[in-house]
Amino acid sequence: MTIMIAEVYDAFKEAGVSEEKALKAAQTLAGYDRELADIKADLRILKWGQSVTFAGVLAILLKLFV
Repeated sequence: MTIMIAEVYDAFKEAGVSEEKALKAAQTLAGYDRELADIKADLRILKWGQSVTFAGVLAILLKLFV
């Protein structure tokens, strides 16, 4: 069973879109929402890695000049 966003489906139905098209649009938007969640998780990992790298470089520079 495919997940859909009920609010989007209801909004399309109220706007006069056919049931088939409203259902398909709501399901498609739910898929994009899932993909965005995956991208956000990947970005969180990249930010963490960048922070660790920055801290390492900063530690090396402090050790070099102090």
